[in-house]
Amino acid sequence: MLETLRNIVQEVNAAEGLNDALQIIVKRVRDAMGTEVCSVYMRDEASGRFVFRATEGLNALQVGAASLAPGEGLVGLVAQREEPVNLENAESHPSFQLLEGLGEEPFHAFLGVPIIHQRDVLGVLIIQQAKRRRFDESEEAFLVTMSAQLAAVIAHARVTGAVQEELLGGAAAPARINGIPGAPGVAIGTAVVVSPVADLYAVPRKTASNRRQELRAFKAALASVRADIQGVSDNLRGEMSAEDHALFDVYLGILDDSAIGGEVAGLIKAGQWAQGALSEVMIRHIRHFERMEHSYLRERAVDVKDLGTRVLAYLQDAARNEQAAYPAHTILVGEELTASSLGEIPREQLAGLISVRGSGNSHVAILARAMGVPTVMGAVDLPYTRLQDRELVVDGYNGIVHLNPLPDVRARFQDVVDQDQAMSRDLESLRELPCETVDGHRLPLWVNTGLMADVTRSLEQGAEGVGLYRTEVPFLLRDRFPSEEEQRLIYREQLAAFAPRPVTMRTLDIGGDKALPYFPIAEDNPFLGWRGIRVTLDHPEIFLAQVRAMLKANAGYGNLRIMLPMISNIAEFEEALELIHRGHREIVQEGTEVALPPIGVMVEVPSAVYQARALARRADFLSVGSNDLTQYLLAVDRNNARVAGLYHAYHPAVLQALCMVAEAGAAEGKPVSICGELAGDPLAAVLLMAMGYGVLSMNATALPRVKKSLRSLTHAEARELLAEVMLLEHAGAVQSRLQTFMAAHGLQQFIHAPLG
Repeated sequence: MLETLRNIVQEVNAAEGLNDALQIIVKRVRDAMGTEVCSVYMRDEASGRFVFRATEGLNALQVGAASLAPGEGLVGLVAQREEPVNLENAESHPSFQLLEGLGEEPFHAFLGVPIIHQRDVLGVLIIQQAKRRRFDESEEAFLVTMSAQLAAVIAHARVTGAVQEELLGGAAAPARINGIPGAPGVAIGTAVVVSPVADLYAVPRKTASNRRQELRAFKAALASVRADIQGVSDNLRGEMSAEDHALFDVYLGILDDSAIGGEVAGLIKAGQWAQGALSEVMIRHIRHFERMEHSYLRERAVDVKDLGTRVLAYLQDAARNEQAAYPAHTILVGEELTASSLGEIPREQLAGLISVRGSGNSHVAILARAMGVPTVMGAVDLPYTRLQDRELVVDGYNGIVHLNPLPDVRARFQDVVDQDQAMSRDLESLRELPCETVDGHRLPLWVNTGLMADVTRSLEQGAEGVGLYRTEVPFLLRDRFPSEEEQRLIYREQLAAFAPRPVTMRTLDIGGDKALPYFPIAEDNPFLGWRGIRVTLDHPEIFLAQVRAMLKANAGYGNLRIMLPMISNIAEFEEALELIHRGHREIVQEGTEVALPPIGVMVEVPSAVYQARALARRADFLSVGSNDLTQYLLAVDRNNARVAGLYHAYHPAVLQALCMVAEAGAAEGKPVSICGELAGDPLAAVLLMAMGYGVLSMNATALPRVKKSLRSLTHAEARELLAEVMLLEHAGAVQSRLQTFMAAHGLQQFIHAPLG
């Protein structure tokens, strides 16, 4: 059954849209289970009704016409209970309802299972049989497994179908794709799809602006591949048997006009661009070979894919030589966006970013926040290859992409865009003003940086220091470890740009979701593995080179602070401290006079929370990394869209941990700051100030919003709010109370509930 399941999922994955996917499912499931009927009902987004969408065994003329309301009939019962319903004699059940014209009368045995994706009931998959009998446990288990496996595929196909219907002239169904917030803000614009290098499965669909030019490009790419293959053939002629060597002739034959080459040319003449036509034809043939029973023929799929990839590479090279045209409000879309892809678009034309893969801590997300570009990461259900030139809405506040939004929803998002722009203009007046409450409580606002591009924006926004400089960013941009001197120059540039303001440099923090290409760390559970200080303590040569570079860079400025990531026990901090003192002694002995800077600890794992006072006793300062701390406290991977709803920084346990750290620092007389995303949240900033945090560090875009929030209230009011919130037991209740508080202080513009 496992092989059957795998084959069905693979075939459904290849479907062009939702209707094709559902038809494959009902046919293959009926055949696999040997039943007389298999049908699928899908929930309609607008009405909420469960619509009869595909069948094998019932009246196909009723597809799209017959439907049941939620809770109505056995289908509604399955959806309502969100569990299987297995009946020997369906018509005897109280919920049974016969849909006229469907042709169900002869069938008595019924088994229905819900199709659920991310807690959302998408539909119901059912099988039926004339003989009165209860389906056995293995049959029920298989259908449940099938439904669970297909749920994500159907969710993806549903969105793909919404795209496909509009392309074919049908009604544009609205679709909402959940991802992970990458950078705050809302963007409405035109999709420009970025293709990975020579990936047949990631080529965007679009029409040819010049068919003759596309055909010429395809023929030129074919000629180049033929020449490459012929060259390899000639080089190996004397080293292979005649039989083996004949394989090259087969390769060349596949590209002929009478074979695959002719099919691609036909699609180009029909209006497709060359890359899309090649992708469609090659994938179709690859899947045809992959489904063949004979192993030798199945292996030929690899050869076909290799040929297609070679031709695509030449087409992409030719396309790169042409000047790309970007619309006025470009939303860059790709499977995994990179910083280099951002650099190709003029900043004034870049409105938003969407990445199918990646996290809120991806390099591109960090850069997007620094640039103030609304971004959604991890939009795994997005059919991105079909979105070229389509209008999209990017909700970076909530991590949601809207496709085909209804007019009223689009208008509401436009209002948010207008309000954000108006607010940004209003907030410019706060640039030179201190972050000070109405009753005179002063709270410095610092910034998180990682690139020189951050510097100008940070200073323009009135940053008073750097609470987190991500030293791993220069490491990520290279193909090897930077030398001590290279690091010194990079660090000195940062220190000089902000002097005399303090700059807190975090030592190398790799591992987890931050891997160096030249220093790969492969682990089953990377977030609980070899990362942060654990890596650098195991490699003192890397740690010492970095510390020495920092200390040397600080000569003449004196505004450096060193911060150690992922500290989970006292021994780690003491070992790191010993290495820092050693590096300082070496530099002094070499003749560079520089004082030892303040050395602090990042509190981002639960053990550090409980030992915060002992750490504060030894360190010069504490700084909370709220992103990781929340993740570890709640056991939720913050980069996983499937559990994103469980990652809530307002969770009472998180708030209690934050209070404990602030109290521990105060008890030892040591300053405590916070540099996670929570610090840049205008709502959360009120609580953090009340807890006693002395510095909030955030991305530059968030700084004026937080300043506006804190300048609109008194410290006493914040303390009262904190006392009230700490008695609440649900994250949702905390968020609701914060929103009520902000609205009462005229700060509704900072409340961003999902729209549509």
